[in-house]
Amino acid sequence: MALSMAHQIGTLAGTQIQVAESGSGSGEPSTATVSAAAVWKSPAPSVRCRAQKPDAVDALSPPPSPCRSPVLGGMRPDLSVACQAFAAEMEALPEAAVREHREVAPAAGEKGSGGVPVFVMMPLDSVTMNNTVNRRKAMNASLQALKSAGVEGIMMDVWWGLVEREPGSYNWGGYAELLEMAKKHGLKVQAVMSFHQCGGNVGDSCFIPLPKWAVEEVDKDPNLAYTDQWGRRNYEYISLGCDTLPVLKGRTPVQCYADFMCAFRDNFQHLLGETIVEIQVGMGPAGELRYPSYPEQNGTWKFPGIGAFQCYDKYMLSSLKAAAEAAGKPEWGHTGPTDAGEYNSWPEDTTFFKKEGGGWNSQYGEFFLSWYSQMLLDHGERILSSAKSVFESTGVKISVKVAGIHWHYGTRSHAPELTAGYYNTRFRDGYLPIAQMLARHGAIFNFTCIEMRDHEQPQDALCTPEKLVKQVALATREAEVPLAGENALQRYDDYGLEQILLSALLNIDGYPQEDREMCAFTYLRMNPDLFQPDNWRRFVAFVKKMKEGRDLHRCLEQVEREAQHFVHVTQPLVQEAAVALKH
Repeated sequence: MALSMAHQIGTLAGTQIQVAESGSGSGEPSTATVSAAAVWKSPAPSVRCRAQKPDAVDALSPPPSPCRSPVLGGMRPDLSVACQAFAAEMEALPEAAVREHREVAPAAGEKGSGGVPVFVMMPLDSVTMNNTVNRRKAMNASLQALKSAGVEGIMMDVWWGLVEREPGSYNWGGYAELLEMAKKHGLKVQAVMSFHQCGGNVGDSCFIPLPKWAVEEVDKDPNLAYTDQWGRRNYEYISLGCDTLPVLKGRTPVQCYADFMCAFRDNFQHLLGETIVEIQVGMGPAGELRYPSYPEQNGTWKFPGIGAFQCYDKYMLSSLKAAAEAAGKPEWGHTGPTDAGEYNSWPEDTTFFKKEGGGWNSQYGEFFLSWYSQMLLDHGERILSSAKSVFESTGVKISVKVAGIHWHYGTRSHAPELTAGYYNTRFRDGYLPIAQMLARHGAIFNFTCIEMRDHEQPQDALCTPEKLVKQVALATREAEVPLAGENALQRYDDYGLEQILLSALLNIDGYPQEDREMCAFTYLRMNPDLFQPDNWRRFVAFVKKMKEGRDLHRCLEQVEREAQHFVHVTQPLVQEAAVALKH
């Protein structure tokens, strides 16, 4: 007798799901328990597995630009009959039918680390401006699909602008419901304290401003916003130049961030350490520890421009002046570099960044870049100290996201990294100081762009993301800080997923083979395209291979055969998630 959909989902979750047997005379429910091995059934030993060439590209081609995602096809707008039946059957199930599925970790002393757990980023607008869960039915079906695929958990942005509408007053509405939903499905949560504006960066699909009361303060004093040398203000994040000044209704920005984290901790104390396992602390635009040096909003910056320094508000200039006087060079404290080009310049177009005789490699350049990067490190230090104090003894890990700025990485000056605040050049390691700062606070170094390969990127811009990832991996190893990763752009093709796997397992050319892997990987992002049949099949196989880590000695094709059967079983659930997310 064929398994009902409820039995099949119970099989995936490894739980007993009770369903009423229509043919039973007693009317009592019967219980069916099915081993997950029936779903993840390995192919027969006689089946050969063809090795895939490293340079083979399956399905979607890599994106032509590192700031653009592959264009995917459309999707059927209607729910299938099976999906409708599934939805009706699931609504009839008792709440207890959905139980937490716990993965069995290797016993102490067993070989292997258990692989790299995979998290999935939620949509940016998962919580509405009215503090409710957006597309609740779609969210529920999507979370259930992710859990059934073996995903460890989800990452969600907790927006400062949504929660603290009035100073000191916090509305956790939609987040409380979303977190309970994740707990119900047995998913862990990485909660991002998003103190930045949503809108204006790569991949931003909605607009969520800073709290209105904070924006009003910026309107009164525009110097609270990051400013470039032409006087253009950036409102994505409060300038770190005023971190310790009471400029936000009597509180400092760092105090506001600390109060927000305290309120989050107090409200979700019962979930910390169990459901909420990580707090990623936002420290700049896009939640990253950097300056807003390459804003896409209004076409200000376009890839692969070098960006621009953001140190021209009065608070930053005041700090620069003090630093110059302390260095005995007061003439260096009047302004930042004026010969560093514009947002869309290339290094050799500028006097400051050119390889021969560039200002970046002068005594003045060393002074300015040291001050500029140290200001960013001090900013990170202040917020991490607050976060560590707030979440101490709660069982959660703390992480910080660092941007993967890989364009012009092959030049001597590394101009785009310098304007973002990373003092990384041909002659200086800019990521080791960041890793050491995180290590002092026991924080995780979360890095992006690990899905990219050098040859996919524009060679004239000397983009080398693989070399950048290697440098960061070596820096975190030296600083003894855990390394986690994210993909910077959406990728569904085998080629991109394979690169993520290689990076996450730290199988980097020239990197010593040792028992060290990334502590976690967060996949960008949950959306309807992820649940398209081919994309979902590849993703399921990818998750399985990541979880097995270095202990997996089978090729991707074999894992995908297993995934194909799994995908067939979960098809109605995935169809529901895909269609519901489109509405």
